[in-house]
Amino acid sequence: MEKFEKLVDTAIPLPVENIDTDQIIPARFLKATDKKGFGDNVFRDWRFHKDGTADSDFVLNNPKYKGSVLIAGDNFGCGSSREHAAWALAGYGFKVVVSSFFADIFKGNALNNGILPIQVSPEYLKQLLEEVKQNPSSELTIDLENQTVTSTVGEVEFEINPYKKLCLLNGYDDIDFLISKKDKIEAYEALV
Repeated sequence: MEKFEKLVDTAIPLPVENIDTDQIIPARFLKATDKKGFGDNVFRDWRFHKDGTADSDFVLNNPKYKGSVLIAGDNFGCGSSREHAAWALAGYGFKVVVSSFFADIFKGNALNNGILPIQVSPEYLKQLLEEVKQNPSSELTIDLENQTVTSTVGEVEFEINPYKKLCLLNGYDDIDFLISKKDKIEAYEALV
């Protein structure tokens, strides 16, 4: 995984509540077991018409919005436990998702795939969505070490599991973390 320390980027506003994993990546695209290509189908049924042409009204197809931060409505990632949703978001290029609530399984899947889910208050989320809609070029600063989001609407702190924070800062998945402890593991094994 890529290390995540600090990110300064623009954001894409998606003020829709209760976005479930089937909306993030429809079930018909779950046949593959490799992560490659899932980003092509993120929000597929919202991004494209049935004939395959792009829906110019959907925010990801609007050229004025870009960036690796997705700002979504409340209750993001609800529904099924499919890890493919995190694969699709990461494959599209998102590194951060900001919402006022995340489904627990989605949150874990996101963290395991290098995406930082940041939970903020509903009030801050509303202000942030408005700011980004009005000023698409406004930047956010995501500081993982200090656990802050800074934007033109202010700075807020966010919570993160200390183990997952350590993994993201070092670019570790769970196996990489264990390998980083190899010397300690071998020393312990030598004692028993």
